[in-house]
Amino acid sequence: MPTLEWLLLTYKVPTEPARKRVSIWRKLKGMGAVYLQGGVCVLPKTDDHLRRLKMLENEIAEAEGEALLLATIGLDQKQQDKIISRFNADRDDEYKEFIEKCVAFEAEIAYETTIQHFTYAELGENEQELTKFKTWIAKIQKLDFYGAPLNKEAIERLVRSEAILDAYAHNVFAAQAENRPAGEPGPP
Repeated sequence: MPTLEWLLLTYKVPTEPARKRVSIWRKLKGMGAVYLQGGVCVLPKTDDHLRRLKMLENEIAEAEGEALLLATIGLDQKQQDKIISRFNADRDDEYKEFIEKCVAFEAEIAYETTIQHFTYAELGENEQELTKFKTWIAKIQKLDFYGAPLNKEAIERLVRSEAILDAYAHNVFAAQAENRPAGEPGPP
């Protein structure tokens, strides 16, 4: 594997006001940063990350804190693998949560199907939820720098959820009087 470069940010900010410290933490986590310990995090070395970390360095200074931004590499393959494992573990945690929400979504549709609750309102609500899932997985994948193991399972689960919603939509359309041939009764 080629030697990978990372950007290493170390920083300290005053404990008060807490909102400034939390804001910095959220921005770093939103970029996909991995914390090696408190106030020390890494990101893959890219122009975008460098630009965003420099902006964050300024924000830290404005919060009366201190920051040091360095480019670094692992000393050997073992060290490099440790860092990649940390990135992948963070993404897998997010993929696990995503998969759990998809499973709950599928269970909800199964319940609606069992009780034959086939309404346009319910379909619309479920379509909105699926749209949120698509946005959510795209955000996770954007931060999946090294191909976390659960990526494939999460994608498969999303595809399954889409198929289940499509089947539910078919039932909704079939249950509506305007979609049945004249004189044909609705579902039992």
